Parts: sequence; structure tokens; C-alpha cells
Amino acid sequence: MSSEVKNYNPVTRAIHWTSAVVVTGMFAVGLWMVDLSYYSEWYKTAPHWHKSIGILLAGLTIFRIVWKKATVSPDIEGKPYEVIAAKLVHFLMYLALLTLFISGYLISTEDGRSIDVFDWFAVPSLGALFENQADISGEIHFYCAWALILMAGAHAAAAIKHHVINKDNTLRKMIGALK
Repeated sequence: MSSEVKNYNPVTRAIHWTSAVVVTGMFAVGLWMVDLSYYSEWYKTAPHWHKSIGILLAGLTIFRIVWKKATVSPDIEGKPYEVIAAKLVHFLMYLALLTLFISGYLISTEDGRSIDVFDWFAVPSLGALFENQADISGEIHFYCAWALILMAGAHAAAAIKHHVINKDNTLRKMIGALK
């Protein structure tokens, strides 16, 4: 059964590309900031921005999941195993994002301090919920970030493969430009 919808809607496309840029940037900044010394001018600023943007991305991702359930999307193109793989990777990327948000929250709030989001609002702390919370959550956050960026790379490579080799509309649907 073919969906009547041929392109992803503008809201979905905007969220997708915004998330792609933010996730890539957050990954790069995360790798960079863990090596900052106490005397670096970025020592406090980079983590503040990382946490703030992470909280905003969490809100956008929750909205994205609700929006995805509330709107119709075009069919995924490809062979049956490619469709299954695409659905699995999408699910795993959402799971990785949610794990990153929770682990990031647990790292940042173990000491009882809330997360200040750009001086706009604060996300309250639940404090230490288990022993070595920040360290364990930090490990989860690190490996989950790597898993997400690798899956995002595979996702992008698959879209390019569909565009260049299969010459189908997979990539065009996400930029809103069917041929």
C-alpha cells in the first residue's frame, strides 16, 4: 500500500535537519570540552551551552516523536530488508537520544544543582539516585553518543546510496524536492 504523502512535511524536515546539525555539533563539542583545563576560558561556558542545548534538543525530540505519531509520512523506499533496517536504525537513534538526555541529566544533577538553561529556566535536580551516578552516567553518555553518531553516519550514507545508486526519492523526500 502506497502512502498518498510524497514528501515529509515542512515541520518534520525542519526538525530533522535541525536535529542533525545539533547532534553533530553536540558530539564534536562534547569530545572537545572533556579535555578543557580548569584554566580555559571555556571550562564553564562550554558545559553550560552543552547542557542548555541538550535540554532544548530533548524538548524538540519529544515534540518530534509526538509529531511523528500525529502526522502521515511517506513510505520508506527500498528492498524489504532495507525498510526493516531503516525502521530499526530510526528506533535505535531515538533510543540513543533518549538515553543521552537521561544520562546527561544524571551527570549534571548528581550534586543536587539544577540545570540552568541559558538563564531562561532551570531543570530541577533529583540529586544522587545511585552510587557513582555521574561516573556511570558519563560512561553511558560517552558510548551512547558514539553509537548515535555512527548510526547517524550510516543513516546519511544510506540516504546518499539511495540517491546516487538507487536513484529513488529517499533523500528528495527529506528536502522536499521530488523529481
